[in-house]
Amino acid sequence: MRLNRFLSECGVTSRRKADNLIKAGRVTVNGEVVRALGSVVDEATDAVALDGKPVSKERKRYVILNKPPFYLTSLKSLEDGKKTITSFLGDIEQRVYPVGRLDYDSEGLLLLTNDGELANRIHHPRYKVIKTYFAEVSGDVPENLEAVLRDGADIEKRFVKPDSVNVLGASGRRARVSISFHEGQKHLVKKYFEAFGLRVARLKRIACGNVRLGKLKKGAWRDLSPAELGGLRRMTRLAPREQ
Repeated sequence: MRLNRFLSECGVTSRRKADNLIKAGRVTVNGEVVRALGSVVDEATDAVALDGKPVSKERKRYVILNKPPFYLTSLKSLEDGKKTITSFLGDIEQRVYPVGRLDYDSEGLLLLTNDGELANRIHHPRYKVIKTYFAEVSGDVPENLEAVLRDGADIEKRFVKPDSVNVLGASGRRARVSISFHEGQKHLVKKYFEAFGLRVARLKRIACGNVRLGKLKKGAWRDLSPAELGGLRRMTRLAPREQ
């Protein structure tokens, strides 16, 4: 098996990023640094390590968490005392990592997995995995808000257009909107509304591809169903996986 694929299947990262780790000399096989791309390992007999830490295959795990607001999408404790999502994941045996991010003050659906290849593809705009958000916004709300939002806007010198928009209600200077993007630009939803003079007061991700948050309680998690996992793999052009 190619070394980059082995690292990906161990949940370390995607194959492309694994190549960067290999070129940087951070990967060893049987104690020797391997820098050659395309190197092959025997997963049954070779000892692979990243930065000196052994790497081995774990059972793949695919989890959805309902992230509460005011938690960092991080697995590391930080000095500023902000709470992280780690406190909700204690019952998961495998080392799972967030697929993308949710802002500190945002909430809702967060996927976590140790499948590096799938995680990278879900996040990559090439595969157009649509993420849907519920937003409460305030400001000078135009009467034709839905049509205005559908037209797109320039965000940091790049034109961005949502995949779908549905205004759920508007009253005075406030509105409730469902909006979807397949892009993963940092703070994209907030920046998009800001382009129209609107401030996001609440932001909740409610779907990622075919996976929906549903009635999952805040701070709770569950494993993806076979149908949900199969749908994500089809969207990202990966072969079906047996669970």
